[in-house]
Amino acid sequence: MREELPQLFDSIFTRYGWDFRAYAPASLKRRVTRHLQLEGLPSVGALQEQVLSDPVAMNRFFSSLTVHVSAMFRDPMFFRVFREQVTPLLATYPYLRLWVAGVATGEEAYSLAIILHEANLLERSRIYATDISDRVLERARSGIYPLAQMRDYTRNYQAAGGHSSFGEYYTADSANAVLRPFLRRNLVFAAHNLVSDASFNEFHVIFCRNVMIYFDRNLQSRVHQLFYQSLLTFGYLGLGRSETVRFSHHEADYELVADHQRLYRKIR
Repeated sequence: MREELPQLFDSIFTRYGWDFRAYAPASLKRRVTRHLQLEGLPSVGALQEQVLSDPVAMNRFFSSLTVHVSAMFRDPMFFRVFREQVTPLLATYPYLRLWVAGVATGEEAYSLAIILHEANLLERSRIYATDISDRVLERARSGIYPLAQMRDYTRNYQAAGGHSSFGEYYTADSANAVLRPFLRRNLVFAAHNLVSDASFNEFHVIFCRNVMIYFDRNLQSRVHQLFYQSLLTFGYLGLGRSETVRFSHHEADYELVADHQRLYRKIR
């Protein structure tokens, strides 16, 4: 399979313009293997023939390749540190621009909106929430999540230092929770591909958590450069617990905000 994958992803890039060639090979191999099983295909060659001739089949494969796992206030201590150590400094700016890259189904963007609301900053903020997948962006825009998840999200919210009742942020029926409209008012959901797209603004805060773990080292370097160019001096970069600015070309350009949390401040 190792020899067949480069040809598969070269052909997908040529046909559709989606570039997965710099994703971590081990991760791609796992996802392709699983997709072959789901589709009942005997080989990578058969998959290549299928996706090049059938855009619907390509959409199914695209969904298998892109990871969309999220939760509200995931890693609560990260959000507690952001709430306690970053929002007081953000309050010194007249207007805030924040970017959640790789937002998946939107939970992290809404978590950020809640923190900004509780710091009286949401009304003078604009949160840009981007992802490669239009399908998950549609779900994110809706602000609708399974009601069964709200218990876990409430615990996360409380552990992250929430000082209100989490139930105030949504309405519910028997199956779903619908987030309050004011949380969506200052959010902009848009397609953006970290592999190929450029910076589109300057930001006070960028979150890209648990996304770069799926990229190879060269693509990680490119994304670090993109974020460095997109952050204002003294802006903040939030990464996932298995991600770091160490060993990047910009390691010396950041300082760690708090021990054990991947939250950095751009210092030059």
